[in-house]
Amino acid sequence: MLNASPPPFPRPTRAELAAAVSATLRDVIAPGLDVLFCGINPGLYSGATGHHFARPGNRFWPALRAGGFTERVLAPWEEEQLLERGVGITNIVARTTATAAEVTREELIEGRRRLERKVRRYAPGWLAVAGIGAYRVAFGSPHAGVGPQERMIGRTRLWVLPNPSGLNAHHQPKDLARAFRELREAARAGVTSAKSG
Repeated sequence: MLNASPPPFPRPTRAELAAAVSATLRDVIAPGLDVLFCGINPGLYSGATGHHFARPGNRFWPALRAGGFTERVLAPWEEEQLLERGVGITNIVARTTATAAEVTREELIEGRRRLERKVRRYAPGWLAVAGIGAYRVAFGSPHAGVGPQERMIGRTRLWVLPNPSGLNAHHQPKDLARAFRELREAARAGVTSAKSG
């Protein structure tokens, strides 16, 4: 596995992290993606740097590689390269917080409404929500588990992934790799069947 190049920006200071509270990030999105990954909301580190899943220790980028979405571990500042791979990133809730626990139930539900409008507009093959608890609240599905869901948004299928945050001790890197790999296989199968049909 190749190492990522050094970041083109210095590590945020405490003052910069504090100033990032309630900042928002630009989506990495385009019409017709294979998979649109959806975080709960950006953390302060992401808000300060302007890049998704940017905090050191976040396992999103290694999980993408382990799942076969990228040929190497991309760095957060390389996120735009995902588009050429048919992949994008958004969030349920746009504002940054120190922890996802600061996001309210109401924000998750309202965020889902905005997300549904976005998904209908861009029509990805799959929307992959990274966070089981957040998905359950936002989508009103208290028993949802990891994997494909019956619910759809227009023609977009839904998949739930474990939260890749390094703080999520319930799911180890091998669990994340397996979950991302299963999603990748489903996305490939969907593309193949759509093209062959």
